Amino acid sequence: MRLVIFGPPGAGKGTQAGLLEQRHGIAQISTGDILREAMDQETDLGQKAKSYIEAGELVPDKLVRQLAEQAIADEDYDDFMLDGYPRTEQQAEWLTEFLTAHETPLDAVVSLEVPDDELVRRLSRRRVHAETGETYHLDHDPPPEDVDPDLIVQRSDDQPETIRNRLAVYRDETAPLASYYEDRSLLVSVDGTGGIEEVFGRIEEVLEARAHRG
Repeated sequence: MRLVIFGPPGAGKGTQAGLLEQRHGIAQISTGDILREAMDQETDLGQKAKSYIEAGELVPDKLVRQLAEQAIADEDYDDFMLDGYPRTEQQAEWLTEFLTAHETPLDAVVSLEVPDDELVRRLSRRRVHAETGETYHLDHDPPPEDVDPDLIVQRSDDQPETIRNRLAVYRDETAPLASYYEDRSLLVSVDGTGGIEEVFGRIEEVLEARAHRG
């Protein structure tokens, strides 16, 4: 299958995409991961991206597009799930053009739906080790007992007010994207609340229904 997964920060899209890769062989293509990998390997695209980052600038959309398209091509245009791309309607148009040119259209776009209050609760429970940078979650992955609690801190961007601002920006930016895919009968909304396996089961159900319909 050829999929896109999106959802607000804290919705668990990376976790669910990872499970789809492990259990169904659908390759997870995270633009953040492939960007870091390209920079680590010092590819042409990676070196270009690094020059922008080192200058304190955002990596241009055109460059992110090239990285995403290369990653899709590496998977022979099938059995992939894009996580983190597209983020805007323009990027969605680019993706549609690219896949249409290779006669490999998307099968579905999975939207994880989680209320803002729950997202704030999830994200505000994250903590980081002040010296090592290791990340923990007070509910699901608490720091070991032998770690000095004074070194376990909350990042400024995990403060509830900051999280709500990030969510507001996300809603503004992705509303047109959801409409874009809904108009093309590709959008499937999945309840992202509950346990990881529970949410994964819902995703499997909607994808199975799409496969049978197709």
